Amino acid sequence: MKKFANLGLFKSKGRIFKESNNQYRTPFQRDRDRIVHSASFRRLKHKTQVFVNTEGDHYRTRITHSIEVAQIARSIAKYLHLNDDLAETLSLAHDLGHTPFGHAGEEALNDCMSHNGGFDHNLQTLRIVMFLENRYLKFRGLNLTVETLDGLLKHNGSIFNTSQIDEIIGLKNFKKKIHYKKSPSLEAQISSISDDIAYNNHDIQDGIKAKLFKLNDLIEISFFKEIHSFHKKNIKNNNNNILIYQIIRDSIDLMVKDLIKNTMQNFKKNRIKNIQNVYSSTSQIVCFSNKFKNIEKEIRLFLRKKMYNNKNVLIKNNNGKKIVKNLYSLISKKPNKFLNRKQLKEDKNRAIADFISGMTDRYAINLYKNTK
Repeated sequence: MKKFANLGLFKSKGRIFKESNNQYRTPFQRDRDRIVHSASFRRLKHKTQVFVNTEGDHYRTRITHSIEVAQIARSIAKYLHLNDDLAETLSLAHDLGHTPFGHAGEEALNDCMSHNGGFDHNLQTLRIVMFLENRYLKFRGLNLTVETLDGLLKHNGSIFNTSQIDEIIGLKNFKKKIHYKKSPSLEAQISSISDDIAYNNHDIQDGIKAKLFKLNDLIEISFFKEIHSFHKKNIKNNNNNILIYQIIRDSIDLMVKDLIKNTMQNFKKNRIKNIQNVYSSTSQIVCFSNKFKNIEKEIRLFLRKKMYNNKNVLIKNNNGKKIVKNLYSLISKKPNKFLNRKQLKEDKNRAIADFISGMTDRYAINLYKNTK
């Protein structure tokens, strides 16, 4: 494994605004700490993962999801001798830009902003860490390292069209420190696929808890049927809940093992020997084997059919869309009631999108009820 040790990002190129180094923490540890201490991160505890946050205390929210992604990403990065602090930071920050009511809220806000650059939660994460989290005297935002900004920007891969980035963030604000067309770092790739591992498995757990489907439905998928069969002899009466926990643990473990094994094979196959090889690669390096790619597709199809397209879930999502669109209309008519003069002077519509996207589910619901 030591021959792969020079593939991680351990030395930072610095920050957009120059800062002196800290004696006790690396730049990437400081990035992580700035994320954890941010108001936007705290608000994730009251934002929807799949179920609207008022539904119950035991369903996952954006904050629990982000912590679970970070745990998976850190484990993978550490085994591969990469920068686990950077992988953790990217994982904790990746959902900061989400609206209330999950992807339904994002879709509604994007519709509202269709003539003003649109809305994208990944780019909103960049707006939060670069402009909206103001807690320092010398600069706006959190002034994260170039490597963290690059990883957040490339959560879904290299960027070949920067027009939306320019409109929503402004390319000049990156001060020519981001190479958009280059592949993301291995740490960024790990964070992205850890996101997939976490939500595919944990949405299953939450779906069963919500009685949207049963264990018998799940084991129609051969991957889960094999895991279930392995533990069948240990099943006793009334311990199905423990069995589900075990199945999900095994599923995550098998996915992580496959990912690590396949990634190491990709290092050799693509002759990845240094960080420049990573940036120049035209194919994803951190990825599943073909077998597990097919398993992932099957799981996603199952969740879409049984969970995301469930009648009750769709009703909640449509209610969330209605609230977001009504709030946007309301605030557009009386912006001075909700936003300060400086925000409105810069870009009224973007300021409204910033305000709404930062709301928690319950804040948006209460504001909507109080202004009807």
